[in-house]
Amino acid sequence: MNNNHISREITVFHDRIAPEKGVLVGYGAVIEALQLPVPLPSKLALISEKRRKYQTEDWQVFTPRHQPQETLYGHLVFALKYEGLNLLFFKKLFQNIEKATIENWVKSEPLGQYSRKIWFLYEWLLQEQLEIADLKEGNYVQLVDEVLQYTSNSSINSPRHRIRNNLPGTVNFCPLIFKTSKLENFVHANMTNSVFNGVHKDILLRTSAFLLLKDSKASFTIEGEIPTQNRAIRWGKAIGQAGNRPLSKDELLRLQQIVIENSRFVSLGFRKEGGFVGEHDRSTGEPIPEHISARWQDIDILVDGLLNTCNLLEKDNFHPVLAAAKIAFGFVFIHPFVDGNGRIHRYLFHHLLAKKKFTPQGIIFPVSAAILERINDYRKVLENFSQPLLDLIEWRKTDDNNIEVLNDSIDYYRYFDATLQSDFLFECVEYTINKIIPEEVAYLQNYDAMKSWLDDRFQMPDKTVALLIRFLEQNNSKISMRARDKEFSALTDEETEEIEKNFKLCFEKQ
Repeated sequence: MNNNHISREITVFHDRIAPEKGVLVGYGAVIEALQLPVPLPSKLALISEKRRKYQTEDWQVFTPRHQPQETLYGHLVFALKYEGLNLLFFKKLFQNIEKATIENWVKSEPLGQYSRKIWFLYEWLLQEQLEIADLKEGNYVQLVDEVLQYTSNSSINSPRHRIRNNLPGTVNFCPLIFKTSKLENFVHANMTNSVFNGVHKDILLRTSAFLLLKDSKASFTIEGEIPTQNRAIRWGKAIGQAGNRPLSKDELLRLQQIVIENSRFVSLGFRKEGGFVGEHDRSTGEPIPEHISARWQDIDILVDGLLNTCNLLEKDNFHPVLAAAKIAFGFVFIHPFVDGNGRIHRYLFHHLLAKKKFTPQGIIFPVSAAILERINDYRKVLENFSQPLLDLIEWRKTDDNNIEVLNDSIDYYRYFDATLQSDFLFECVEYTINKIIPEEVAYLQNYDAMKSWLDDRFQMPDKTVALLIRFLEQNNSKISMRARDKEFSALTDEETEEIEKNFKLCFEKQ
Protein backbone atom coordinates (compact mmCIF):
# COMPACT_ATOMS: atom_id res chain seq x y z
CA MET A 1 0.00 0.00 0.00
CA ASN A 2 1.17 3.52 -0.80
CA ASN A 3 0.77 5.28 2.55
CA ASN A 4 0.11 8.57 0.74
CA HIS A 5 -2.91 7.36 -1.23
CA ILE A 6 -5.52 6.08 1.21
CA SER A 7 -8.29 8.58 0.55
CA ARG A 8 -10.00 8.39 -2.81
CA GLU A 9 -12.65 10.44 -4.56
CA ILE A 10 -15.82 8.49 -5.27
CA THR A 11 -19.44 8.71 -6.37
CA VAL A 12 -20.08 4.95 -6.12
CA PHE A 13 -18.29 2.48 -3.85
CA HIS A 14 -18.98 -1.28 -3.74
CA ASP A 15 -22.56 -0.92 -5.03
CA ARG A 16 -23.27 1.98 -2.67
CA ILE A 17 -24.14 5.28 -4.34
CA ALA A 18 -22.67 8.18 -2.39
CA PRO A 19 -25.13 10.99 -1.56
CA GLU A 20 -22.73 13.35 -3.35
CA LYS A 21 -19.27 13.32 -4.89
CA GLY A 22 -16.69 13.22 -2.12
CA VAL A 23 -13.56 11.65 -0.62
CA LEU A 24 -13.82 8.25 1.06
CA VAL A 25 -12.01 8.23 4.41
CA GLY A 26 -11.71 6.22 7.62
CA TYR A 27 -12.54 2.52 7.81
CA GLY A 28 -13.84 2.24 4.25
CA ALA A 29 -10.75 3.87 2.77
CA VAL A 30 -8.33 1.67 4.74
CA ILE A 31 -10.27 -1.53 3.99
CA GLU A 32 -10.05 -0.69 0.29
CA ALA A 33 -6.42 0.40 0.35
CA LEU A 34 -5.21 -2.65 2.27
CA GLN A 35 -7.79 -5.05 0.82
CA LEU A 36 -8.64 -6.21 4.32
CA PRO A 37 -10.93 -9.27 4.41
CA VAL A 38 -13.73 -7.64 6.44
CA PRO A 39 -17.30 -6.59 5.62
CA LEU A 40 -17.75 -2.89 4.98
CA PRO A 41 -19.18 -0.92 7.92
CA SER A 42 -22.92 -0.26 7.82
CA LYS A 43 -22.07 3.42 7.33
CA LEU A 44 -19.12 4.72 5.33
CA ALA A 45 -17.42 8.09 5.91
CA LEU A 46 -17.21 10.71 3.16
CA ILE A 47 -15.63 14.18 3.08
CA SER A 48 -17.96 16.53 1.22
CA GLU A 49 -16.81 19.35 -1.03
CA LYS A 50 -19.87 21.38 -0.01
CA ARG A 51 -18.92 22.01 3.62
CA ARG A 52 -21.94 20.34 5.19
CA LYS A 53 -22.19 17.53 7.73
CA TYR A 54 -25.08 15.03 7.67
CA GLN A 55 -25.97 11.34 7.69
CA THR A 56 -27.94 9.02 5.44
CA GLU A 57 -28.78 5.34 5.88
CA ASP A 58 -25.41 4.24 4.46
CA TRP A 59 -23.16 7.29 4.81
CA GLN A 60 -21.72 9.80 7.26
CA VAL A 61 -20.81 12.96 5.41
CA PHE A 62 -18.23 15.33 6.91
CA THR A 63 -16.88 18.75 5.99
CA PRO A 64 -13.38 19.41 4.58
CA ARG A 65 -12.15 20.45 8.02
CA HIS A 66 -12.63 16.83 9.14
CA GLN A 67 -10.24 15.53 6.46
CA PRO A 68 -7.76 13.18 8.19
CA GLN A 69 -4.02 13.26 7.64
CA GLU A 70 -3.22 11.23 4.54
CA THR A 71 -1.50 8.46 6.49
CA LEU A 72 -2.72 5.13 7.80
CA TYR A 73 -2.50 6.44 11.35
CA GLY A 74 -4.43 9.57 10.39
CA HIS A 75 -7.29 7.51 8.99
CA LEU A 76 -7.34 5.26 12.08
CA VAL A 77 -7.58 8.31 14.35
CA PHE A 78 -10.47 9.62 12.21
CA ALA A 79 -12.23 6.24 12.36
CA LEU A 80 -11.93 5.92 16.13
CA LYS A 81 -13.05 9.50 16.64
CA TYR A 82 -16.06 9.58 14.31
CA GLU A 83 -16.95 6.02 13.25
CA GLY A 84 -16.71 4.14 16.53
CA LEU A 85 -14.74 0.99 17.32
CA ASN A 86 -14.61 -1.87 14.81
CA LEU A 87 -12.88 -4.80 16.52
CA LEU A 88 -12.91 -7.05 13.46
CA PHE A 89 -11.26 -4.33 11.38
CA PHE A 90 -8.47 -3.82 13.90
CA LYS A 91 -7.85 -7.55 14.28
CA LYS A 92 -7.43 -7.97 10.52
CA LEU A 93 -5.40 -4.76 10.28
CA PHE A 94 -2.93 -5.90 12.94
CA GLN A 95 -2.50 -9.20 11.11
CA ASN A 96 -1.60 -7.29 7.93
CA ILE A 97 0.89 -4.65 9.13
CA GLU A 98 4.23 -4.81 10.89
CA LYS A 99 4.28 -4.78 14.68
CA ALA A 100 6.99 -2.13 14.51
CA THR A 101 4.51 0.22 12.81
CA ILE A 102 2.25 0.16 15.90
CA GLU A 103 5.24 0.62 18.20
CA ASN A 104 6.37 3.68 16.23
CA TRP A 105 2.90 5.26 16.44
CA VAL A 106 2.78 4.80 20.20
CA LYS A 107 6.35 6.00 20.78
CA SER A 108 5.74 9.11 18.70
CA GLU A 109 2.57 10.00 20.68
CA PRO A 110 2.92 8.13 24.00
CA LEU A 111 0.17 10.14 25.71
CA GLY A 112 -2.15 10.47 22.72
CA GLN A 113 -5.53 8.90 23.45
CA TYR A 114 -5.85 7.32 20.00
CA SER A 115 -2.30 5.91 19.95
CA ARG A 116 -3.01 4.40 23.37
CA LYS A 117 -6.30 2.93 22.17
CA ILE A 118 -4.55 1.33 19.19
CA TRP A 119 -1.80 0.05 21.50
CA PHE A 120 -4.34 -1.47 23.89
CA LEU A 121 -6.34 -3.02 21.04
CA TYR A 122 -3.24 -4.65 19.56
CA GLU A 123 -2.32 -6.33 22.82
CA TRP A 124 -5.91 -7.24 23.72
CA LEU A 125 -6.88 -8.64 20.32
CA LEU A 126 -3.63 -10.46 19.56
CA GLN A 127 -2.84 -11.35 23.19
CA GLU A 128 0.71 -10.27 22.46
CA GLN A 129 2.67 -7.48 24.14
CA LEU A 130 4.49 -4.76 22.22
CA GLU A 131 7.99 -3.68 23.17
CA ILE A 132 6.79 -0.52 24.88
CA ALA A 133 7.23 0.41 28.54
CA ASP A 134 4.17 0.88 30.75
CA LEU A 135 2.84 4.42 30.97
CA LYS A 136 3.52 6.19 34.23
CA GLU A 137 1.47 9.32 33.59
CA GLY A 138 -1.57 10.58 31.69
CA ASN A 139 -5.30 10.57 32.34
CA TYR A 140 -7.30 7.39 31.83
CA VAL A 141 -9.48 7.41 28.70
CA GLN A 142 -12.46 5.24 27.80
CA LEU A 143 -11.67 2.70 25.09
CA VAL A 144 -15.15 2.79 23.51
CA ASP A 145 -16.78 6.17 22.97
CA GLU A 146 -20.05 5.88 24.87
CA VAL A 147 -21.56 8.63 22.72
CA LEU A 148 -21.26 6.39 19.65
CA GLN A 149 -21.67 2.82 20.99
CA TYR A 150 -23.15 0.96 23.96
CA THR A 151 -20.52 0.13 26.56
CA SER A 152 -20.12 -1.91 29.70
CA ASN A 153 -20.94 0.00 32.86
CA SER A 154 -18.14 -1.83 34.69
CA SER A 155 -14.94 -0.75 32.98
CA ILE A 156 -11.61 -2.36 33.87
CA ASN A 157 -8.58 -0.10 34.18
CA SER A 158 -5.44 -1.02 32.25
CA PRO A 159 -2.62 0.84 34.02
CA ARG A 160 -0.14 -0.13 31.29
CA HIS A 161 -2.05 1.90 28.67
CA ARG A 162 -3.97 4.27 31.00
CA ILE A 163 -7.10 2.95 29.27
CA ARG A 164 -10.50 2.12 30.77
CA ASN A 165 -11.63 -1.05 29.03
CA ASN A 166 -15.40 -0.60 28.77
CA LEU A 167 -15.94 -3.25 26.11
CA PRO A 168 -19.23 -5.12 26.67
CA GLY A 169 -17.66 -8.51 26.11
CA THR A 170 -14.58 -10.67 26.22
CA VAL A 171 -11.73 -11.14 23.78
CA ASN A 172 -13.39 -14.31 22.44
CA PHE A 173 -16.83 -12.78 21.92
CA CYS A 174 -17.57 -9.07 21.76
CA PRO A 175 -20.17 -7.82 19.26
CA LEU A 176 -20.72 -4.06 19.45
CA ILE A 177 -23.88 -1.99 19.00
CA PHE A 178 -24.03 1.57 17.68
CA LYS A 179 -26.27 4.11 19.36
CA THR A 180 -29.03 5.31 17.05
CA SER A 181 -31.92 7.64 17.83
CA LYS A 182 -34.32 4.71 17.40
CA LEU A 183 -32.39 2.44 19.78
CA GLU A 184 -31.98 5.25 22.30
CA ASN A 185 -35.74 5.81 22.32
CA PHE A 186 -36.27 2.10 22.95
CA VAL A 187 -33.59 1.93 25.67
CA HIS A 188 -35.03 4.85 27.62
CA ALA A 189 -38.69 3.85 27.25
CA ASN A 190 -40.43 2.12 30.18
CA MET A 191 -41.75 -0.59 27.92
CA THR A 192 -42.99 -3.11 30.48
CA ASN A 193 -44.38 -0.81 33.15
CA SER A 194 -48.08 -0.97 32.30
CA VAL A 195 -48.46 -4.14 30.25
CA PHE A 196 -50.16 -6.09 33.08
CA ASN A 197 -51.49 -3.27 35.24
CA GLY A 198 -54.98 -4.02 36.52
CA VAL A 199 -55.07 -7.55 35.09
CA HIS A 200 -56.66 -10.11 37.42
CA LYS A 201 -54.22 -12.76 38.69
CA ASP A 202 -56.26 -15.60 37.17
CA ILE A 203 -56.20 -13.92 33.75
CA LEU A 204 -52.48 -13.33 34.14
CA LEU A 205 -51.77 -17.00 34.86
CA ARG A 206 -53.89 -18.20 31.94
CA THR A 207 -52.34 -15.61 29.63
CA SER A 208 -48.88 -16.77 30.61
CA ALA A 209 -49.72 -20.42 29.93
CA PHE A 210 -51.17 -19.60 26.51
CA LEU A 211 -48.23 -17.38 25.54
CA LEU A 212 -45.75 -20.13 26.40
CA LEU A 213 -47.49 -22.56 24.06
CA LYS A 214 -47.92 -19.88 21.39
CA ASP A 215 -44.22 -19.04 21.48
CA SER A 216 -43.20 -22.71 21.42
CA LYS A 217 -45.34 -23.46 18.36
CA ALA A 218 -44.16 -20.31 16.60
CA SER A 219 -40.51 -21.25 17.15
CA PHE A 220 -41.07 -24.63 15.48
CA THR A 221 -43.06 -23.01 12.64
CA ILE A 222 -40.17 -20.63 11.90
CA GLU A 223 -38.03 -23.75 11.33
CA GLY A 224 -40.68 -25.19 8.98
CA GLU A 225 -41.82 -27.84 11.49
CA ILE A 226 -45.26 -28.69 12.81
CA PRO A 227 -44.67 -30.19 16.26
CA THR A 228 -46.99 -32.57 18.04
CA GLN A 229 -48.94 -30.98 20.90
CA ASN A 230 -46.82 -32.84 23.46
CA ARG A 231 -43.59 -31.69 21.84
CA ALA A 232 -44.80 -28.07 21.75
CA ILE A 233 -45.85 -28.26 25.40
CA ARG A 234 -42.50 -29.79 26.36
CA TRP A 235 -40.54 -27.00 24.67
CA GLY A 236 -42.95 -24.41 26.08
CA LYS A 237 -42.20 -25.75 29.55
CA ALA A 238 -38.47 -25.31 28.88
CA ILE A 239 -39.07 -21.72 27.74
CA GLY A 240 -41.03 -21.13 30.94
CA GLN A 241 -37.90 -21.99 32.93
CA ALA A 242 -35.75 -19.48 31.04
CA GLY A 243 -33.55 -17.46 33.34
CA ASN A 244 -33.77 -19.98 36.17
CA ARG A 245 -30.73 -22.05 35.19
CA PRO A 246 -27.19 -20.73 34.64
CA LEU A 247 -26.19 -20.79 31.00
CA SER A 248 -23.42 -23.31 30.33
CA LYS A 249 -22.36 -25.82 27.71
CA ASP A 250 -24.22 -28.56 29.57
CA GLU A 251 -27.34 -26.39 29.67
CA LEU A 252 -27.13 -25.82 25.90
CA LEU A 253 -26.82 -29.59 25.41
CA ARG A 254 -29.83 -30.16 27.67
CA LEU A 255 -31.88 -27.72 25.60
CA GLN A 256 -30.87 -29.41 22.38
CA GLN A 257 -32.04 -32.76 23.73
CA ILE A 258 -35.45 -31.24 24.52
CA VAL A 259 -35.72 -29.68 21.05
CA ILE A 260 -34.65 -32.79 19.11
CA GLU A 261 -37.32 -35.35 19.93
CA ASN A 262 -35.95 -38.08 17.66
CA SER A 263 -32.16 -38.25 17.42
CA ARG A 264 -31.94 -41.32 15.18
CA PHE A 265 -30.75 -39.22 12.23
CA VAL A 266 -29.23 -36.24 14.07
CA SER A 267 -25.86 -36.11 15.81
CA LEU A 268 -26.50 -34.49 19.18
CA GLY A 269 -23.86 -32.33 20.82
CA PHE A 270 -21.48 -29.73 19.45
CA ARG A 271 -20.60 -30.17 15.80
CA LYS A 272 -17.58 -32.21 14.73
CA GLU A 273 -18.03 -31.30 11.09
CA GLY A 274 -18.61 -28.26 8.91
CA GLY A 275 -22.01 -26.67 8.69
CA PHE A 276 -24.07 -24.32 6.57
CA VAL A 277 -27.63 -23.13 6.08
CA GLY A 278 -28.91 -23.29 2.52
CA GLU A 279 -29.81 -25.71 -0.23
CA HIS A 280 -28.18 -28.43 -2.29
CA ASP A 281 -28.05 -28.37 -6.07
CA ARG A 282 -30.78 -30.70 -7.35
CA SER A 283 -28.57 -32.29 -9.98
CA THR A 284 -25.18 -32.53 -8.32
CA GLY A 285 -26.04 -32.32 -4.63
CA GLU A 286 -23.42 -29.60 -4.20
CA PRO A 287 -24.01 -27.19 -1.30
CA ILE A 288 -25.45 -23.72 -2.00
CA PRO A 289 -24.85 -21.94 1.30
CA GLU A 290 -26.80 -18.91 2.46
CA HIS A 291 -24.99 -18.93 5.79
CA ILE A 292 -21.67 -20.57 6.63
CA SER A 293 -21.41 -21.76 10.22
CA ALA A 294 -18.27 -21.31 12.30
CA ARG A 295 -15.57 -23.94 11.76
CA TRP A 296 -16.23 -26.85 14.08
CA GLN A 297 -12.63 -26.56 15.34
CA ASP A 298 -13.48 -23.04 16.62
CA ILE A 299 -16.74 -23.91 18.38
CA ASP A 300 -15.19 -24.62 21.76
CA ILE A 301 -13.48 -21.21 21.89
CA LEU A 302 -16.48 -19.35 20.50
CA VAL A 303 -19.06 -20.93 22.80
CA ASP A 304 -16.83 -20.37 25.83
CA GLY A 305 -16.45 -16.74 24.75
CA LEU A 306 -20.19 -16.35 24.25
CA LEU A 307 -20.96 -17.86 27.67
CA ASN A 308 -18.36 -15.71 29.42
CA THR A 309 -19.73 -12.59 27.76
CA CYS A 310 -23.26 -13.65 28.67
CA ASN A 311 -22.19 -13.97 32.29
CA LEU A 312 -20.57 -10.52 32.13
CA LEU A 313 -23.69 -8.92 30.63
CA GLU A 314 -26.00 -10.62 33.13
CA LYS A 315 -24.09 -8.96 35.98
CA ASP A 316 -23.54 -5.63 34.22
CA ASN A 317 -26.15 -2.89 33.95
CA PHE A 318 -26.29 -3.50 30.19
CA HIS A 319 -29.77 -3.19 28.71
CA PRO A 320 -31.52 -6.61 28.67
CA VAL A 321 -32.75 -6.39 25.07
CA LEU A 322 -29.32 -5.34 23.79
CA ALA A 323 -27.70 -8.16 25.78
CA ALA A 324 -30.24 -10.66 24.42
CA ALA A 325 -29.59 -9.55 20.83
CA LYS A 326 -25.81 -9.92 21.18
CA ILE A 327 -25.94 -13.37 22.78
CA ALA A 328 -28.85 -14.93 20.90
CA PHE A 329 -27.84 -13.77 17.42
CA GLY A 330 -24.20 -14.57 18.19
CA PHE A 331 -25.26 -18.12 19.01
CA VAL A 332 -27.20 -18.67 15.80
CA PHE A 333 -24.40 -17.17 13.71
CA ILE A 334 -21.91 -19.61 15.28
CA HIS A 335 -24.44 -22.44 14.72
CA PRO A 336 -22.71 -24.84 17.13
CA PHE A 337 -25.12 -27.77 16.65
CA VAL A 338 -26.11 -29.82 13.63
CA ASP A 339 -29.79 -29.16 14.48
CA GLY A 340 -31.75 -27.18 17.04
CA ASN A 341 -29.78 -23.93 16.70
CA GLY A 342 -32.72 -21.72 15.70
CA ARG A 343 -35.00 -22.69 18.57
CA ILE A 344 -32.21 -22.44 21.15
CA HIS A 345 -31.24 -19.06 19.65
CA ARG A 346 -34.78 -17.82 20.33
CA TYR A 347 -34.75 -19.43 23.79
CA LEU A 348 -31.73 -17.25 24.57
CA PHE A 349 -33.87 -14.14 24.02
CA HIS A 350 -36.09 -15.39 26.85
CA HIS A 351 -33.13 -16.34 29.04
CA LEU A 352 -31.54 -12.88 28.98
CA LEU A 353 -34.84 -10.99 29.28
CA ALA A 354 -35.86 -13.10 32.27
CA LYS A 355 -32.41 -13.23 33.88
CA LYS A 356 -32.05 -9.46 33.73
CA LYS A 357 -35.65 -9.03 34.99
CA PHE A 358 -36.91 -7.21 31.91
CA THR A 359 -40.00 -9.43 31.80
CA PRO A 360 -42.34 -9.60 34.82
CA GLN A 361 -41.67 -12.64 37.00
CA GLY A 362 -43.42 -15.73 35.69
CA ILE A 363 -44.20 -14.14 32.31
CA ILE A 364 -42.46 -15.02 29.06
CA PHE A 365 -42.83 -12.60 26.16
CA PRO A 366 -43.78 -14.59 23.02
CA VAL A 367 -40.93 -13.13 20.96
CA SER A 368 -41.03 -16.03 18.48
CA ALA A 369 -44.68 -15.26 17.75
CA ALA A 370 -43.71 -11.66 16.95
CA ILE A 371 -40.82 -12.91 14.78
CA LEU A 372 -43.17 -15.24 12.90
CA GLU A 373 -45.36 -12.28 11.96
CA ARG A 374 -42.25 -10.48 10.65
CA ILE A 375 -40.53 -13.47 9.14
CA ASN A 376 -39.19 -11.66 6.08
CA ASP A 377 -37.60 -8.95 8.24
CA TYR A 378 -36.12 -11.70 10.42
CA ARG A 379 -34.52 -13.33 7.39
CA LYS A 380 -33.07 -9.98 6.29
CA VAL A 381 -31.55 -9.45 9.73
CA LEU A 382 -29.89 -12.88 9.57
CA GLU A 383 -28.71 -12.25 6.01
CA ASN A 384 -27.24 -8.90 7.04
CA PHE A 385 -24.59 -10.91 8.89
CA SER A 386 -24.34 -13.94 6.61
CA GLN A 387 -24.32 -12.52 3.08
CA PRO A 388 -21.15 -10.35 3.32
CA LEU A 389 -19.21 -13.31 4.73
CA LEU A 390 -19.95 -15.54 1.75
CA ASP A 391 -17.31 -13.61 -0.21
CA LEU A 392 -14.79 -13.72 2.65
CA ILE A 393 -14.93 -17.36 3.77
CA GLU A 394 -13.06 -19.89 1.65
CA TRP A 395 -14.52 -23.39 1.60
CA ARG A 396 -14.61 -26.62 -0.34
CA LYS A 397 -17.24 -29.29 -0.81
CA THR A 398 -16.75 -32.47 1.20
CA ASP A 399 -17.50 -35.97 -0.05
CA ASP A 400 -20.86 -35.96 1.75
CA ASN A 401 -21.85 -32.60 0.19
CA ASN A 402 -21.15 -30.65 3.34
CA ILE A 403 -18.60 -27.83 3.42
CA GLU A 404 -15.15 -27.47 4.95
CA VAL A 405 -13.96 -23.94 5.77
CA LEU A 406 -10.38 -23.42 4.64
CA ASN A 407 -9.41 -19.99 5.97
CA ASP A 408 -9.22 -18.46 9.45
CA SER A 409 -12.79 -17.30 10.07
CA ILE A 410 -13.20 -17.30 13.86
CA ASP A 411 -13.09 -13.50 14.23
CA TYR A 412 -16.13 -13.00 12.00
CA TYR A 413 -18.25 -14.67 14.69
CA ARG A 414 -16.55 -12.86 17.60
CA TYR A 415 -16.65 -9.24 16.49
CA PHE A 416 -19.73 -8.35 14.47
CA ASP A 417 -21.93 -5.25 14.44
CA ALA A 418 -25.15 -6.21 16.25
CA THR A 419 -26.97 -2.89 15.73
CA LEU A 420 -29.51 -4.11 13.17
CA GLN A 421 -30.20 -7.28 15.21
CA SER A 422 -30.79 -5.18 18.35
CA ASP A 423 -33.15 -2.90 16.48
CA PHE A 424 -35.15 -5.88 15.21
CA LEU A 425 -35.41 -7.51 18.63
CA PHE A 426 -36.60 -4.27 20.21
CA GLU A 427 -39.30 -3.99 17.53
CA CYS A 428 -40.42 -7.56 18.28
CA VAL A 429 -40.53 -6.85 22.02
CA GLU A 430 -42.51 -3.68 21.40
CA TYR A 431 -44.97 -5.57 19.18
CA THR A 432 -45.32 -8.24 21.85
CA ILE A 433 -46.02 -5.69 24.56
CA ASN A 434 -48.35 -3.47 22.55
CA LYS A 435 -50.26 -6.07 20.53
CA ILE A 436 -49.79 -9.78 21.24
CA ILE A 437 -50.12 -9.67 25.05
CA PRO A 438 -52.98 -7.10 25.20
CA GLU A 439 -54.92 -9.06 22.59
CA GLU A 440 -54.60 -12.29 24.57
CA VAL A 441 -55.54 -10.60 27.84
CA ALA A 442 -58.55 -8.98 26.13
CA TYR A 443 -59.58 -12.32 24.62
CA LEU A 444 -59.56 -14.09 27.99
CA GLN A 445 -61.47 -11.23 29.61
CA ASN A 446 -64.08 -11.39 26.83
CA TYR A 447 -64.20 -15.18 27.08
CA ASP A 448 -64.85 -14.95 30.80
CA ALA A 449 -67.59 -12.37 30.25
CA MET A 450 -69.28 -14.64 27.68
CA LYS A 451 -68.87 -17.70 29.88
CA SER A 452 -70.36 -15.87 32.86
CA TRP A 453 -73.35 -14.83 30.78
CA LEU A 454 -73.87 -18.38 29.44
CA ASP A 455 -73.56 -19.79 32.97
CA ASP A 456 -76.16 -17.36 34.24
CA ARG A 457 -78.54 -17.78 31.32
CA PHE A 458 -78.20 -21.48 30.46
CA GLN A 459 -76.07 -23.11 33.21
CA MET A 460 -73.81 -24.63 30.55
CA PRO A 461 -70.87 -26.79 31.69
CA ASP A 462 -67.36 -25.49 30.88
CA LYS A 463 -66.81 -28.05 28.14
CA THR A 464 -69.98 -27.00 26.32
CA VAL A 465 -69.14 -23.31 26.71
CA ALA A 466 -65.71 -23.89 25.16
CA LEU A 467 -67.24 -25.79 22.23
CA LEU A 468 -69.90 -23.15 21.64
CA ILE A 469 -67.41 -20.28 21.67
CA ARG A 470 -65.12 -22.15 19.30
CA PHE A 471 -68.01 -22.70 16.86
CA LEU A 472 -68.92 -19.00 17.03
CA GLU A 473 -65.32 -17.97 16.39
CA GLN A 474 -65.02 -20.31 13.43
CA ASN A 475 -68.29 -19.26 11.80
CA ASN A 476 -68.23 -15.46 11.90
CA SER A 477 -70.19 -15.13 15.19
CA LYS A 478 -72.89 -17.51 14.01
CA ILE A 479 -73.89 -20.99 15.20
CA SER A 480 -73.88 -23.12 12.06
CA MET A 481 -76.93 -25.10 10.99
CA ARG A 482 -74.97 -28.31 11.53
CA ALA A 483 -74.20 -27.34 15.14
CA ARG A 484 -77.80 -26.27 15.72
CA ASP A 485 -78.99 -29.65 14.44
CA LYS A 486 -76.50 -31.63 16.54
CA GLU A 487 -74.53 -30.32 19.56
CA PHE A 488 -76.90 -27.39 20.24
CA SER A 489 -80.22 -28.77 19.06
CA ALA A 490 -81.70 -27.91 22.48
CA LEU A 491 -81.49 -24.18 21.74
CA THR A 492 -84.51 -22.34 20.36
CA ASP A 493 -84.17 -19.89 17.48
CA GLU A 494 -84.63 -17.00 19.91
CA GLU A 495 -81.94 -18.37 22.24
CA THR A 496 -79.56 -18.89 19.32
CA GLU A 497 -80.05 -15.32 18.18
CA GLU A 498 -79.55 -14.07 21.74
CA ILE A 499 -76.27 -16.02 22.08
CA GLU A 500 -74.96 -14.73 18.75
CA LYS A 501 -75.83 -11.15 19.69
CA ASN A 502 -74.12 -11.41 23.07
CA PHE A 503 -71.04 -13.02 21.51
CA LYS A 504 -70.68 -10.02 19.21
CA LEU A 505 -71.00 -7.68 22.17
CA CYS A 506 -68.28 -9.56 24.06
CA PHE A 507 -65.79 -10.26 21.27
CA GLU A 508 -66.21 -8.04 18.27
CA LYS A 509 -65.34 -4.90 20.24
CA GLN A 510 -61.85 -6.41 20.56
